[in-house]
Amino acid sequence: MSLQETFTLHNGIQVPKVGLGVYKMNDDEEVIGAVQSALDIGYRHIDTASFYDNEKGVGTAIKDSGIPREELFVVTKVWNDEQGYEETLQAFERSMDKLGLDYLDLYLVHWPVPGKYTDTWKALEKLYKDGKVKAIGVCNFMEHHLDELMASAEIKPMVNQVEFHPRLYQKDLADYCAEHHIQLEAWAPLGRGKYFDASALKEAAERHDKTPAQVILRWHLQHDVMIIPKSSNADRQKQNADLFDFELTEAEMQDIDGLNKNERIGKHPDEFDY
Repeated sequence: MSLQETFTLHNGIQVPKVGLGVYKMNDDEEVIGAVQSALDIGYRHIDTASFYDNEKGVGTAIKDSGIPREELFVVTKVWNDEQGYEETLQAFERSMDKLGLDYLDLYLVHWPVPGKYTDTWKALEKLYKDGKVKAIGVCNFMEHHLDELMASAEIKPMVNQVEFHPRLYQKDLADYCAEHHIQLEAWAPLGRGKYFDASALKEAAERHDKTPAQVILRWHLQHDVMIIPKSSNADRQKQNADLFDFELTEAEMQDIDGLNKNERIGKHPDEFDY
């Protein structure tokens, strides 16, 4: 069955391959409703961040769901102005307070803030060793950031969450992460729906009786990339999870790979306004 399928991180922790992203959802009815409907559908992996300012709503929905804590995989992230060793430890406590949880499944460094992310990582290592977090990782790290981080790290990242979709098929980064046993995860896996009319997607969708969005999400899974498509619409959430009854052919995968134009929706990590 679909939403129970997992990737195994290098420390043995299992993560559902498909999660719900909640970026830009308001911290009230919207995020609570979105998380509730996703959990009802069968999602067990919820991804938020302190920057999204909706951790409280996510926590409320989790608590109200009555689903046993150990069945859920909850993720949040430390924002850029919270980075540094002590600051990160404090940011973690703030996030946990809002979420209302005793432990976190995955804690991520949101962006590689120059001069700070190695200290931030040391704080994540401490939280991991103290048993407050089951897994630790990063977001938006390129190969050179990971090289620098791992030069001084005791524990290498378990996840790297980056912008990744057919228009930004970061093959070199994907290969690097695979080589280092870092699970790659895509934010904006659907590229914000900007190129659903690409013929490679439309034709594959027709052949498999799926939507272009489902084809894109399936393409990620076949590249061993974890995905957190965002939707507060229950029907869309169902569609985003309905990916496990078809398989793209090698030719279809290559055609979709060929859509890459290195086009970003967000900033390049080296050009972000830190």
